[in-house]
Amino acid sequence: MLLPKIEKITRDATISHFFLMFGYKLFSLYFPLFLVARGMSLPEVGYTYLLIYLPIALFAPIASFLNHKINPAILASLGILGYSLYALGMILIQNPALFYFWQVLLGISAALFFVSSRAILMGSKLENPDRAFGWFYTAPFYADAFAPAVGALFIWKFNFFGVFVFSLVLQFLTAIFCFTKLKRQTVSLVDKGFKFRESTENYQKVFQKIKEKRTFSFLSLSLSVLLLAGFYHAFFILFLKENLFWSQNQILLFGFLLSLLFLPVSLWVIKQVAKFKSEKNILRGSAIAGTFSVLFGLATNFLNFFTVIFLMIGKSIGALMAGSGRSGLFATKLRKYPEESAAIDTIFVPLGTALGALIGGLIVGALGFPLIFILGGILILITGSFGHRLAKT
Repeated sequence: MLLPKIEKITRDATISHFFLMFGYKLFSLYFPLFLVARGMSLPEVGYTYLLIYLPIALFAPIASFLNHKINPAILASLGILGYSLYALGMILIQNPALFYFWQVLLGISAALFFVSSRAILMGSKLENPDRAFGWFYTAPFYADAFAPAVGALFIWKFNFFGVFVFSLVLQFLTAIFCFTKLKRQTVSLVDKGFKFRESTENYQKVFQKIKEKRTFSFLSLSLSVLLLAGFYHAFFILFLKENLFWSQNQILLFGFLLSLLFLPVSLWVIKQVAKFKSEKNILRGSAIAGTFSVLFGLATNFLNFFTVIFLMIGKSIGALMAGSGRSGLFATKLRKYPEESAAIDTIFVPLGTALGALIGGLIVGALGFPLIFILGGILILITGSFGHRLAKT
């Protein structure tokens, strides 16, 4: 079989994720450059990302509780509509003081979508959770292959007004697709009689499981990968611009080719994660991500366009493996509590990304990009060595 197997509910959730990310990534690639152009320092860029991602982590438990009471397909669709409203806000609101309000709204919308989507997958009877989440997590890569180029065309032709209008319409249609495709498949996940006290008890049981030495070790390893990913997410484009002196067109071409070349690679990764247990996927993925980050830092003075693509594909392979393994671990170890485990999993991603961006913004001026690439990779490898020992016990 050429393509990895995909169940219907995984397919519909992945398609919804793809179009959501496509609409967002029409303009998000240029966000760090936009912030610097507004006069923000590197620490302020990191702080801004913290403000964007922190609401996701804070609202995730609330979204988790709502998923017990309301069909998660409805909540996921509302989250997508929030992205559409965000695009409308960028069109209508000109007051700079309201800029951060819209970032908070975006974070709440993201929490609704991602908690609900993960709850849908974790609460469903999946044949292979790691493979299902492998599909789900490749959606942003597919969007990356085309959205920035399409967004650049709209910005060139109609300025940012045009790209935000396109994003608004696309997100609205995506919300309709998500609602119509997933609503019937998720009716059984709703428990309207669920009480807040039950949610508290469920979280206590979830945290008891997470605190187990073996599980905690693997989740810590996954968090270290997310911390490094947060730094890359916030500052990698600036690294290309300021250290390698790439033009905006080169950065755009790089983003397009990286995602396009990663598409067939991601299909191979999905097949690989389906063969192993979640812990093994976390170990292998983190080792790959850490190694390629170290190589990236060591080779900074010798990088060219194609070596950057090669090294970033390697790091992306590791990140996809580790992310699929993390969600697969939640889905298998905490299968009795899909809503709560979905919330914790959702908190992991933005919190790790935000902290990575914040810490990176505070130290990049003193250490420089290459040394952070190296130290971040070494941190992952050291953390992974402890997880490898536990995997043998």
